[in-house]
Amino acid sequence: MSGAWLEDQTGLTLRVRLSPNASKDAVAGVAETADGLCHLAVRVRAVPEKGKANKALIVILSRFLGVPKRDIEVIRGTTSRLKTVRVSGDAAERQRMAVLLGEMENERDTD
Repeated sequence: MSGAWLEDQTGLTLRVRLSPNASKDAVAGVAETADGLCHLAVRVRAVPEKGKANKALIVILSRFLGVPKRDIEVIRGTTSRLKTVRVSGDAAERQRMAVLLGEMENERDTD
């Protein structure tokens, strides 16, 4: 995964950096860590207790990507700020999500 996301036959795998206890819920854009890995920066108002922040992340990604919550799963990093999230979708949904995420990466490149 060179960018913040990778598409395959059944969906997308996203790298996400989650910031809990934020002032608002938002997808802040694509950012880069010190080691050069890109990730989708997401802020949530929820606290990082008992999975509340992860649930809020799923809700925000569902709205942002336009897919049902049931199609989104945190597959790695449930207790970490850096997470790997799996988003399932058919070919049309994958294409639409890839375009949306590609636009976010392009915005980062022009800043």
